[in-house]
Amino acid sequence: MKQPIYRFLIELTNGRITSYLLQKFARSKLSRFVIPSFSKTYKINEQEMEKERKEYQSLHDFFIRKLKTNARITHAAEEAVVSPVDAVIEDIGMIESTREIVVKGKTYSISEMLGSKEKADVYAGGEYMILYLSPSHYHRIHSPVTGTVLEQWTLGRKSYPVNRLGLKYGRDTLSKNYRTITEIQHEEGKLAVIKVGAMFVNSIETTHNGDMLEKGKEMAYFTFGSTVILLFEKDTFMLDQSIKAPFNIQAGRRIGDIVHQSVQV
Repeated sequence: MKQPIYRFLIELTNGRITSYLLQKFARSKLSRFVIPSFSKTYKINEQEMEKERKEYQSLHDFFIRKLKTNARITHAAEEAVVSPVDAVIEDIGMIESTREIVVKGKTYSISEMLGSKEKADVYAGGEYMILYLSPSHYHRIHSPVTGTVLEQWTLGRKSYPVNRLGLKYGRDTLSKNYRTITEIQHEEGKLAVIKVGAMFVNSIETTHNGDMLEKGKEMAYFTFGSTVILLFEKDTFMLDQSIKAPFNIQAGRRIGDIVHQSVQV
């Protein structure tokens, strides 16, 4: 019974007043009393948390928890692209020449997702990956590659659920939800990391300093259950063929490799 209640509160609330009240409660000291049941309901691995459960002063603090050093190991190979988050890889595919992707039978516009046709043109013919974070996941976001931030911008206002039901029955959730896009230049091309909000609170906090990103290092975090979309330029990324959606993955694990232009077939 508890899990549907938490899911309703965390993933399905989209009203301005109710979301404000939820955010207010989650940040209050009173909310610390629900941390034990939240942890049990979502089977949080407390052994890997940076602090003891009793040290978290609110549900919000617990939700954005950090992990112990080396709880996540970043794949060391220079060409490896790693998962930016603990998540379920819900979909992987090609970006059509029309700048569209098809997810769960629904077509999404990359132009709308990025805010312009010019931005989307860069990724036409490339690949995309959608990673969904449930309330059970660690919610900090790490850079999938080493590179330079070319630009970062925010779009959208409201947010709707981006879980499997949201993707299947929702309306333009990936392209219209509140989202923050970080475009990264790596050694062989561009990569867009789209952080999609999952409810009206829309809390996506950037934590990196400066324009340089190091693979595996933290770059942002979510306050509530959310989704990350990766967009790769054409001929710059080769997927790890052992990954078949849906696929559970942790931050730092290799999802594929950067393709060096000199070795393209």
